Amino acid sequence: MWRAACRAARRLRDIVAECNHAQRRLTQLRLDPDRYALNGDTAPASYGEFLFRSSGPAWREPAAGQRATGAQVRPVASRGASQRG
Repeated sequence: MWRAACRAARRLRDIVAECNHAQRRLTQLRLDPDRYALNGDTAPASYGEFLFRSSGPAWREPAAGQRATGAQVRPVASRGASQRG
């Protein structure tokens, strides 16, 4: 009985974490300047436009080994982003 309760709690934790990640990612996609640019699929015309387009938070991509185990890309500003493990 105890084992089943722990398993259910872990599943619930994983679901909440995935929903939290999806909500943050959706918010960032909605606020992306390229989404509202007239020619968002072309290169920026000026340095100022480049700075505007790249004004969002930087992303940290996990190493290949971590990606193979399901690690997600996180914003650099998130807690613990500088830690590898």
